[in-house]
Amino acid sequence: MINELIAKIKKTGAPIVVGLDPTLKLIPKHLLEKAYKECGENPEGVARAIVEYNKGIVDAVADLVPAVKPQIAMYEQFGIPGLIAYQKTIRYCKEKGLVVIGDIKRGDIGSTSEAYAVGHLGKVTIGGVEYRGFEEDFATVNPYLGSDGVKPFIEVCRQEKRGIFVLVKTSNPSSGEFQDQKIDGRSLYELVGEKVAAWGEDLKGEEYSYVGAVVGATYPEEGRILRKLMPRTYILVPGYGAQGGKGADLVHFFNDDGLGAIINSSRGIIAAYQQEKYAAYGEENYADAARQAVLDMKTDIKDALDVAGKHVRM
Repeated sequence: MINELIAKIKKTGAPIVVGLDPTLKLIPKHLLEKAYKECGENPEGVARAIVEYNKGIVDAVADLVPAVKPQIAMYEQFGIPGLIAYQKTIRYCKEKGLVVIGDIKRGDIGSTSEAYAVGHLGKVTIGGVEYRGFEEDFATVNPYLGSDGVKPFIEVCRQEKRGIFVLVKTSNPSSGEFQDQKIDGRSLYELVGEKVAAWGEDLKGEEYSYVGAVVGATYPEEGRILRKLMPRTYILVPGYGAQGGKGADLVHFFNDDGLGAIINSSRGIIAAYQQEKYAAYGEENYADAARQAVLDMKTDIKDALDVAGKHVRM
């Protein structure tokens, strides 16, 4: 799957993943009102609105980007209807030819970790018939429990030709409370980065490993360090836009081949219509605003990479 992701990045010229992270505050009123009328003002109604909201975004950007990243917590908060909306969203995105990164941040040990991996990336056999759970192409994984929590994901990835992105240096302000702590003079995030690179040595695609890393755009210097430690690791970079990251901060996450990183923007795209810059589109044209936000983000990243002399080899 890493090969497919890279091929789509090259085709679109956009190392961008759109975060499908719906909340009630982001969903346009006309979609909520319609869904409430059909299903009631309840979790089922919200779930209906989420699916329609996501479809609008996906239809507007599917030809521009290679991938989407639904954050499962935004769906789980609405219970089972929310999880059904999560599954419907994934299936719709795959119908549109998009790679799906499930932002699930799972991390456990033994059979529990294996069950998470199977549920999101693999399949179960019941009565001789194979069934898939949520059908993502990649999933985010928390490495805090060590290899016991990550290796079950790696084994499922090996079987299914799917991938993971392991949390290494996250974009949130308090990430340094643990991730920056020194061990024998080196930061914990560096040690985790080295481990991610080692895990990926045994699971490689044509150019990069199936085992990727998550490194926040809000920490460009750490990104520079980790890029050197993980030369064949694809880096998922959250924190662009709403969290303050911009194109100029991102160049060190990429290799000289112009590859090696995919940048996530969530609210900055799906709620672009709420920003002053895109306010002229209006709430009902939220999807058109999202499309323009993607185009602007693509230009911002391309300009930064051009200045740095990093170009994708087609």
